[in-house]
Amino acid sequence: MYISIRQATIQDTVIVSDVLLEAALWLHKRGMPLWRDSEVSPESISEDVANGLFFIAECAGEPVGTIKFQLEDLLFWPDISQEESAFLHRLAIRRHYSGGKVSSALLTWAVKHTQTLGRHYLRLDCDASRLRLRAIYEGFGFRHHSDRQVGTYFVSRYEYEIPSAYKRHLTRTKP
Repeated sequence: MYISIRQATIQDTVIVSDVLLEAALWLHKRGMPLWRDSEVSPESISEDVANGLFFIAECAGEPVGTIKFQLEDLLFWPDISQEESAFLHRLAIRRHYSGGKVSSALLTWAVKHTQTLGRHYLRLDCDASRLRLRAIYEGFGFRHHSDRQVGTYFVSRYEYEIPSAYKRHLTRTKP
């Protein structure tokens, strides 16, 4: 299965919202509410889509997942240098495509995109009680950074250190 990733356009707002709503409904049915419908409605996310923050994963032209990629996150990461990091939010996969391939493709794309931008860390957060989700992030290579209370949310914060070009060069040239 080949997965391509592209930046969402304003015309994709309903698609991005549909993927997010599907994930939110699935989690809600399992007793793990994440986003309220109003938080991921087309009206709520349209500005972020228009500003180029959302990306869509596609398989054979069909939208199968989405992710929000931003270069600043003062709400969940106010205590770190914003200039050295990129931040992920709202990773969601259509249920028919669950199983890890789409989320891995989106995370791999985010690491590469972060590296292209010259940032040193890719950071994300999730509800601290979601142990399976945390295990997925840790299995991918994210390292637990800290836990933090943000409003009504208690989140675990994760970071992925981006190898610099210099480090990659040293790794490739070692005997």
